[in-house]
Amino acid sequence: MRQLPRLLRPRQADFRPGEEEQPSPLEEPRAEVVEAHGLRWYHVEDPRPAHTGWLADEFSFHPLALEDVTSINQRPKLDVYEGYIFLVVHFPRFVKATGRLHAAELDIFVGPDYVVTLPEEPIVPLPALWERVREQPDVREALFAGGSGRLLYEILDRCVDACFPMLGQLGRKLRRLEDDIFEGRSREIVREISNTKQEIINFRAIIRPQRAVFRALERAKQRYFGEELDVYFDDLTDASERIWDVLENFKEIVEALESTNESVLSHRLNDVLRVLTAASVVLLPLTLIASIWGMNVQVPGEGRPEPFWFILAGMVVVLVGLIAYFRRRGWL
Repeated sequence: MRQLPRLLRPRQADFRPGEEEQPSPLEEPRAEVVEAHGLRWYHVEDPRPAHTGWLADEFSFHPLALEDVTSINQRPKLDVYEGYIFLVVHFPRFVKATGRLHAAELDIFVGPDYVVTLPEEPIVPLPALWERVREQPDVREALFAGGSGRLLYEILDRCVDACFPMLGQLGRKLRRLEDDIFEGRSREIVREISNTKQEIINFRAIIRPQRAVFRALERAKQRYFGEELDVYFDDLTDASERIWDVLENFKEIVEALESTNESVLSHRLNDVLRVLTAASVVLLPLTLIASIWGMNVQVPGEGRPEPFWFILAGMVVVLVGLIAYFRRRGWL
């Protein structure tokens, strides 16, 4: 492994007159490279404008491609230039602080004898792969023996495969939500269903445009990498399509769970309203009887204790009769 000269960036901090300005190590971006079989892999974490200047001097990349490296919110795409290709790909990354998935961008330049990767943030499992290639000569020899096309496939394949554990976690979450709905926790899991639905939407937004990029890469490989890599890039496209199919299935499942949960909540609300309505109807005749005999006028039996017990017994008979009728009709 050899390390390229460090690229200095202008200091932003003030310094006192008469003092010599010293560059800060934190402001010195580095580009590292490993080499085997005549193939070089350059890896730059968090690319900065200083790196694009070095890329322009070292490789003479097109200014539009270099502009895409430092721009924000680039869509996945494949640009074919004379002698090299430029890839912008996105992969899902889970942020624990927010509990959300977002797109992590990876820019890649691929030429006949080099591969340049420029991730804007760590993308699992790219840092681990880079460390293995840098520290283990046998791994480096095996990956670099197939040329730049094979190395590109290995990088993309590992990043794509990292999506499947995320899909498995989403699937387990959906199954848990389904169990919770029918265990009486439908009211508490409304927010969880909404968050899961948002994760699936974000995942789909990342994968949807990338499918077209992989199909375009499958066509461009014949020009740059040869027919021997057909089966590898076909596998990459198939993996992307499998991820999309799983996400389509998850989308239907979460929408069905949301609808089912709303139905369960509505059914329970109807049960409550039915009981309250039945109770109101049952008590209505009793209230009417009590209101009649409680009027501030002369009524039969006034002044004697016996009518009170007859009225009370009649109210009990009416109450029992209405309850029995409602239960027979299934309203209670």
